[in-house]
Amino acid sequence: MKNRKRFTLLLCAALVANMLITGCSRQQSSSPADAKPSEKPSESNGAVSAELPTVQGGLQSFSATALDGSSFTQDDIAAKDITMINFWSLTCRPCIAEMPDLAAFAKALPDNVQLITVCLDGILDEEITKIILDEAGYEGITLIAGDGDFQTVCANIQYTPTTILVDAEGNLVGNAIIGGQEDLSSAFLTAINAALKASGKAETHLET
Repeated sequence: MKNRKRFTLLLCAALVANMLITGCSRQQSSSPADAKPSEKPSESNGAVSAELPTVQGGLQSFSATALDGSSFTQDDIAAKDITMINFWSLTCRPCIAEMPDLAAFAKALPDNVQLITVCLDGILDEEITKIILDEAGYEGITLIAGDGDFQTVCANIQYTPTTILVDAEGNLVGNAIIGGQEDLSSAFLTAINAALKASGKAETHLET
């Protein structure tokens, strides 16, 4: 009960702070733990502007720590044809609102594709991070800290939610998906198939 109260208070605070936007901006930081909300991104007809900065870097050499204490490295990236990485934060209403859809999408992916999340400020309150993910039904990997290329990519994230795709070699593929998506499943599957095609792999579909 106490945990649910804390979750409700957090969600209410996020709703008030981000009522009119589809994404939350953040200041540059050297690690996920230093992520801070900043001014909102520019908008046009309710959508985040396409003129936002692109994500730079790659994930060829790094070690990251997951919320459950396990480690995640470039070897885990290499094990899949495509890895989709969703960056979010505890203070971002659109991030929390889309988490149930994200959770369902992750469960429907084929074996050669994986979706993980990175909570940029999750290390500040791991308990609340777990509650949000549990409430959403997300059962996958969530990273909260790391070094090497992981730290560099996190520092280049300007807005949350931001979702990127990397191939088995850790190269970024296609454009970052920035802001909440009205049809997350369709937008994400389209991006995955484009990334698979660019990597010389066959397109895929969601499992039912």
